[in-house]
Amino acid sequence: NPGHQPASILSFTLSQLLGKLRDGSLSPESVFYTYMDKALDVTRELNCVTDYLDDSESQLLHMKNQGKKGLLFGVPISIKDSIGCKGHDSTLGLVKRLQKPVTADAVVIQVLKHQGAIPFVKTNVCQSLMNYDCSNLIFGQTVHPVDHTKTPGGSSGGEGALIKSGGSILGIGTDIGGSIRIPAAFCGICGFKTTGNRISKRGIVPSFHGQKSVTVGVGPMARDVDGLVLCLRALLCDKMFQLDPTVAPLPFSEEVYSSSRPLRIGYYTTDSFTMPSPSMKRAVLETKHLLEKAGHALVPFKPLNIEHFMNTLVPAGLFADGGATFLESFQGESVDPNIKELLLLAKLPGWLRSLLSWISRAISPRMSKVLRSMKEKSVNQLWKFHTEIEEYCHEFIAEWKRLNLDVVLCPALGPAFKIGFPGKLSVGASYTILYNVLNCPAGVVPVTTVTEKDEEDLKTLRGHYNDMWDRTFVKAVERAIGLPVAVQCVALPWQDELCLRFMKEVEKLSQEKQRKC
Repeated sequence: NPGHQPASILSFTLSQLLGKLRDGSLSPESVFYTYMDKALDVTRELNCVTDYLDDSESQLLHMKNQGKKGLLFGVPISIKDSIGCKGHDSTLGLVKRLQKPVTADAVVIQVLKHQGAIPFVKTNVCQSLMNYDCSNLIFGQTVHPVDHTKTPGGSSGGEGALIKSGGSILGIGTDIGGSIRIPAAFCGICGFKTTGNRISKRGIVPSFHGQKSVTVGVGPMARDVDGLVLCLRALLCDKMFQLDPTVAPLPFSEEVYSSSRPLRIGYYTTDSFTMPSPSMKRAVLETKHLLEKAGHALVPFKPLNIEHFMNTLVPAGLFADGGATFLESFQGESVDPNIKELLLLAKLPGWLRSLLSWISRAISPRMSKVLRSMKEKSVNQLWKFHTEIEEYCHEFIAEWKRLNLDVVLCPALGPAFKIGFPGKLSVGASYTILYNVLNCPAGVVPVTTVTEKDEEDLKTLRGHYNDMWDRTFVKAVERAIGLPVAVQCVALPWQDELCLRFMKEVEKLSQEKQRKC
């Protein structure tokens, strides 16, 4: 395509690109081949693309005869490995899932195509999706776009790296404990986890089937909040509600998203479990200041008993079967080094876990409690545990309501970890997995970068417990000057549009501040 200008096409925002595709000043072909070329260039450096979706070319041919143009007409979209695309594998980084192409597109892919989007590549993930690094023994390690010694995050790390580097303008990920939000924060893009049943999960392969304690969310990843909103407008349509009647038939609420009333915003700089890095804390406080200056009310908010939540509820929920379902994925499978520590814990027989829990009480109380919580439950015990989870959610929301909050501002994990460290620090997901269990919509917006002062302050960071995990956290985030740092925005379940409206406000104020600097 010698006539088109790739540099200008790549510079357009999603909104601008859609405008030019709809008025005919850009053809779907020129946009598609520009992004395909760029994606190939990016993956040569970062190793983020795992598969080319050849159906994209037949879509291009059919577009010439298409009458009605959908809301995402002609937009190339990258897709996380675990999301089913007809004729292609969803590997989850597991060799046993190779050469097993799915027979139908996932519902979310069908809806994207219905809206004129062109899914064109699949992107890399961590093995089994149960980690927030991005490597496996099939496709290897994806590296951070800015610093190749760092991870882009995971499990939707291939998406984060590709979008940040300009090889995709919009992507779709999944999130069980931060798998959209962590890579978006690490890479410096926007990512949004919807309420659990707002977008269909039919045709998407989960990390392991059956567990109900930690809710998976599906959502978009993009360069800006406008990109997230355009994607949600397109997905929340009659086509999706017809294809999957189990999804709540709620179209996108323009009234909620476009409201300009001042918000009452809860905020916290630490969850009192994972000590935030200096840049995480500064990002929240600077954003709080900007929001107050813009006329919003900021109210201190303390998350409910996060120590019990992380040490007991999360491991007990994810491993209520003693880890049996998780281990099934690895039968006959070579193990990626980044998942070895979690796999080792899951493999321990119950009696040995109990013994290690008792031995480690003095030196690592957190590890001791986690080990004790990973035991297999009877049906009776599981039902009681589900009741405990429900009660925790009700108490958390009751405190939110008591303070009359609209939304919450809190840290997003960051800056990007050194490669290999996420596997040593599953507890680092405390800031994100909370909102999977609560089933709250949550998104991240980049607002700053790591400064020399942040790096200096990190040297004296001791953590809340000053234990092995706290010390490992400091090592994971050091040497990160210039890397992006985000904040996390949260709303109550089913208030996705309010959360996006809050994210847009944060983005606007942050960008205005940066322009003045």
